Amino acid sequence: MYVADSRASDPTASVEGTARPSTAGRYRSTIAPTVLALGTVSLITDVSSEMVTAVLPLYLVTGLGLSPLGFGLLDGVYNGFSAVVRLVGGHLADRGGGRHKWVAGAGYALSALCKPLLLIAHTLTPIGLVLAADRTGKGLRTAPRDALISLSSTPETRGRAFGVHRAMDTAGALLGPLAAFLILRTTEDGYDAVFTVSFCVAVAGVLVLALFVPNGGRGADTAGAEPGAGPRGTRAAGTVPDGGRGVGGAGARITLRAAVGLLGRRDLRRIAVCALLLGLATVSDSFVYLLLQRRLGVPDRWFALLPLGTAAAFLLLAVPLGRLADRWGRWRVFLAGHAALLLAYTLLLTSWHGSALPYAVLALHGTFYAATDGVLMAVASDSVPPELRSSGLALVQTGQAGARFACSLAFGAAWTLWGDRTALLLSTAALAVCAGYALTLRPFREAAA
Repeated sequence: MYVADSRASDPTASVEGTARPSTAGRYRSTIAPTVLALGTVSLITDVSSEMVTAVLPLYLVTGLGLSPLGFGLLDGVYNGFSAVVRLVGGHLADRGGGRHKWVAGAGYALSALCKPLLLIAHTLTPIGLVLAADRTGKGLRTAPRDALISLSSTPETRGRAFGVHRAMDTAGALLGPLAAFLILRTTEDGYDAVFTVSFCVAVAGVLVLALFVPNGGRGADTAGAEPGAGPRGTRAAGTVPDGGRGVGGAGARITLRAAVGLLGRRDLRRIAVCALLLGLATVSDSFVYLLLQRRLGVPDRWFALLPLGTAAAFLLLAVPLGRLADRWGRWRVFLAGHAALLLAYTLLLTSWHGSALPYAVLALHGTFYAATDGVLMAVASDSVPPELRSSGLALVQTGQAGARFACSLAFGAAWTLWGDRTALLLSTAALAVCAGYALTLRPFREAAA
């Protein structure tokens, strides 16, 4: 009775009793506190991890004397080893119902513990084991974290939410290399100091996660709606219209078999295939910076500043491109990002040695990440039901990470055998072919829209 009377007295309420448009509009345009808290954790953690990433190529190649093939192996481990545990992290988070925070926290803690171990690892095998453990932590945390972001956002603002998170994450990526540069300039044992400070910062990120990120895995996807109901009364993307009898529907058991069975969905399978193919032709960031250093003769002491260009472009463009993806189409923005990367590779292959070359290459490199990193997760979220969100995102991330692992090995081997220019030329040609093929495999849902 009270509800009915209150509706009648509200001149802005519709006859159907729906929420006022202004309230709904404000809700849809607001970034959830969970996203902001996770963004803070990622910012702090990226300061820690990027301090190490910024100096690692130079430390391994110049300090320890590794060949490009040896570095390619370690870089592949660093960037691709997490592929083997992402499905495990996603499954554990989904199976627990509300364990997204704690599975992610375990991953952050494991990565933090690996930082001081770099102080005592000085040969290929120990360093490889430390980096593998660090990436295991990343593999555990990535899918649960992205699932929390997705579940805390409405479908209409999911691209923006991921953009805000990635912008905060990239702010840390911007500060990390700068901190490493300052430490190297002001301390005698520069690398040891970088690894020590990185550990302290990583611990702070774990504490912020434990204290300020709320637990639970359901949010805007399911709040205030019947199972399977999306905005404006439509069925939410990724639900099964047969009452939950299909893979991943309401009432499905949270098993690894159900998670892998998500690939039976045509649109998610297309997304996973495209992420894998494009990952096979995506040269590691470290190799891009080493190529720039060789082309321009950048002194070793300035090498740690090169990632700042990528991070700055990523930071500036993550939110605008996330919003553009929500309006113009996420798949279009995703492929446009790979076009920017293709242009960056082309510039590195030309004979141009102008002073603007590093700025252009790093700006395009950052644009690539801003248009693909969070946008890919937003695309995949539309095709995965809430109860299997972590597992579904982990499937896509696993294929992409595994492909980039293979790319690092192949690029390092090609560099060792034929030189850096030939290796980059092969990668550029492969990226062009894979991007062209991806144009024909855009997700069914977005194609229909």
